[in-house]
Amino acid sequence: MTELSSHFKEAITRFDAANAADPNQEIFEGKEYPKELLYAQRMTAWLEKFEPGASEALQLAARAQHIRRWEIPRGAYPMGRDGYNQWRTILAKMHGDLAARIMRDVGYDEQMCERVRALLMKDRITLSGHDGQTLEDVICLVFLEFYFVPFAPQYSETKLTGIVRKTWRKMSERGRQTALTLAPLWPAELLEMVKKAVG
Repeated sequence: MTELSSHFKEAITRFDAANAADPNQEIFEGKEYPKELLYAQRMTAWLEKFEPGASEALQLAARAQHIRRWEIPRGAYPMGRDGYNQWRTILAKMHGDLAARIMRDVGYDEQMCERVRALLMKDRITLSGHDGQTLEDVICLVFLEFYFVPFAPQYSETKLTGIVRKTWRKMSERGRQTALTLAPLWPAELLEMVKKAVG
């Protein structure tokens, strides 16, 4: 990893404190965690594996990717694609604004705050270049390792195939090749569906 500023540790501590307030719990390896705190830790762990030389801004954005996500539940917006897109846009703005505010509070300059905010916004790939694509890859890898199997039964095969295709399109070629190493984690029927989805 890159050399970090003196503000980094405090920003991460505050991001984690914000996520530790999540009332939703997840059990992992026999231990209970606040759901979004565990997600944030998984994001950091995958970023360290996938991009060991990640920039400071990218490390901060990865840790804040779902910061206090539970405050804007999916059910607050209409079902269907339009409602989903509206929800995701509002979430991204909330995550970016909250992360930037915490960063300002611990002493980061405005340029770094806006860089992280841009990474957390919906259009991060086009705005943020390599870091934006890397963040997207890490998001997809975390999903495919930890959330794909429990997520799958909620959807028909047709719907799930479409979701996998969209996920695949978001990833770089390096991200896709890394994702394929996760195949042993997926039940046979899901693995066959992934093969079909990505062609």
